[in-house]
Amino acid sequence: MEPPAFSDLLVGALLTLSPARLAEVMSDAPERAAPFVRAAAEHGLPAAQVRYGRLLLEGRGVARDEAAALVWFTLAGEAGDADGLNMVGRCHENGWGTAQDWTEAARWYRKAADDGCDWPQYNLGHLFLDGLGVARDPAAALDWYRRAAARGHPRAMNLVARCLEQGWGVEADPGAARDWYRRSAEGGYFRGQYNYASLLADEGRAEDARDQFKQALGGAPPDTRRTMAKALSARAEPLLKALGEEALA
Repeated sequence: MEPPAFSDLLVGALLTLSPARLAEVMSDAPERAAPFVRAAAEHGLPAAQVRYGRLLLEGRGVARDEAAALVWFTLAGEAGDADGLNMVGRCHENGWGTAQDWTEAARWYRKAADDGCDWPQYNLGHLFLDGLGVARDPAAALDWYRRAAARGHPRAMNLVARCLEQGWGVEADPGAARDWYRRSAEGGYFRGQYNYASLLADEGRAEDARDQFKQALGGAPPDTRRTMAKALSARAEPLLKALGEEALA
């Protein structure tokens, strides 16, 4: 799988930069960084290949092209880059630039998950929880979520909590679930913050819950924020009801 040719002049310029300056150039605004990221990608830098693939996937700084994005992710993944492997899995899971294929997604996630990478571990957990591309196995899902959570992944922490709360793949343990929701909240994940806040509210700690709900509302995407706000506006606690109504307004 060969990438398209691009200017060798940019490659030469990139090779003169220090690692710190190269990282700075690569992380610049997409419209300025795209030519340099592409040049570095063509030079064989897996991190640049993943970065350029993301730009193509999102149409930032370049025309959106999901199929081309998959090409770059695959090049990085074939070089052993964990982010590249994960993004190839994401493309197959979501049908970005290729037909949706959960079995293929699981195969790519597994390559990086076995090496201890948190994002593919988290994504593989979803497939096992829902039985997509693999046999449904909540216990295996929980195992992958735990592995990602152990590496500091706040979203995985929230899913560990959900499994423990609901008894998915394990005997229900509300106390352990509460602790994982707290860890997810402290890690800055909006769903973890919302779930932990809900527990605090149910414990009668409305003021503490309000602080967590405010953080969750601040970090949630618009649709989720509205859903959260509606739920809060229906609560009996005046502090929380007011917060929900304010967020809706």
